[in-house]
Amino acid sequence: MRASSGAKSAVIALGAALVPALALRGFTVDDALVSARVASHLASGHGYRFNVSGPVVDAVTPLGFAELLASFGPASPLGMLERARMLGLGAWLLAAALLGVLAAGTRRRSMTVVGALLLSAPLAAWASSGMETPIVTLLATLALLEGPFGALAAGAAAAWRPELLAWALALVAGGALLSADTARLRSRSLALRVPLAVGPAILVACLRRSRFGSFAPLAVWAKPSDLAHGLIYALGAGVGSGTVPLLLAPRALARVDRRTRVLVAAVGAHWFALVLAGGDWMALYRLAVPVLPTAILAGARLLEMATPAVLAARALTTAAAPIWVAVAVGWPGRSVLAHRLALIEASRPSLRGAHSIACLDVGWVGAATEASIVDLAGITDPLIARLPGGHTTKRIENGLLENRAVDAAVLLLAPGAPVAPRWQDSAFARAVEERVAGLPAVDDFRVRAVLPLGGAGQSYVISGR
Repeated sequence: MRASSGAKSAVIALGAALVPALALRGFTVDDALVSARVASHLASGHGYRFNVSGPVVDAVTPLGFAELLASFGPASPLGMLERARMLGLGAWLLAAALLGVLAAGTRRRSMTVVGALLLSAPLAAWASSGMETPIVTLLATLALLEGPFGALAAGAAAAWRPELLAWALALVAGGALLSADTARLRSRSLALRVPLAVGPAILVACLRRSRFGSFAPLAVWAKPSDLAHGLIYALGAGVGSGTVPLLLAPRALARVDRRTRVLVAAVGAHWFALVLAGGDWMALYRLAVPVLPTAILAGARLLEMATPAVLAARALTTAAAPIWVAVAVGWPGRSVLAHRLALIEASRPSLRGAHSIACLDVGWVGAATEASIVDLAGITDPLIARLPGGHTTKRIENGLLENRAVDAAVLLLAPGAPVAPRWQDSAFARAVEERVAGLPAVDDFRVRAVLPLGGAGQSYVISGR
């Protein structure tokens, strides 16, 4: 009977996750194309590089993700992106089915999971974004299985996304403490499971050091953290994903079993880590997505304590923000891929013949040409990553562009801004683009094309010699 109930819950949860995932399947981000280009070069024998003639660099690609994509054989960056999108969707659907099994047992718990999956635009959109996020989400869902296997899955998730380490430790250590009745057995359980949760992240850091020269990802320097932004991000993710209203139930927390409290504590630990990490610029709370299954399962267990009146009130308050996010952000976001593909195709004639291109949005540009890219944000360039400034404010100097023999630039105009008669005088979207447009190295560049960025009310200026 239990096996039958679990299978039924898995199928229902999978269906609930599939509907929004298909509806938002056109969502992606520029960073997905960065990983895709690295994977394409890796599969073609050029090594772990963003530029064929550039340095070996981790870019924004978790160690192992590019190898996973490349293991299926050579492909263009766009082919790698589609490969990643299919793998991601499959991983998320497996995670959703497992979540259904974990929530099986009572109708209320199962229906809570189904409702959360139907309304979660972040989980649905990131499933086929082409990023590693849904695979990490699968690992984080497997971590909800108690025992050494769950601890290892938590460790694997944290190895790919280091900000998950606090969540992994809270989940695994809490589970270990609940696994035995005596202090001696609890100590043994902790000694076994905690290394499984921490070890993979340490191993990956050591591998990263030997391969790329640093224990930390390049993004640590390219995108320095900001506590103020991290706090805003964590608050927005907590409300927009429905996590805060779902788990903010002091009376229920006082009555539920200790396992549920561990789940809630793990989610809280991750939200604290989000503040320290400085958040993220991407839409739909990417950094919060892997722990949403933990939050959903914890919320489903908490709601079993609620009276019908409280249940109805909690359901309304929990669903309100996710519905708004799905309509205002998720639904428009489904067109991002189509807009990027159109931009890539339209830009190819203007980029043809260029050898070294300066730009900030290196993902789509790198999919449009095999020319070397001078990454103004530094996410694929160790030298630029360590320059003063943030992700969009790097202090690029004229000598850097001259040393890289830059002969073209792709810069984004500010919303609604036209191209000025002298294109360098145009209003650009980001500080580093304003800076580059004013450098002597681009004085003799001429406008090759002005291409609209679909759905944004902005355009890219492609210039060059």
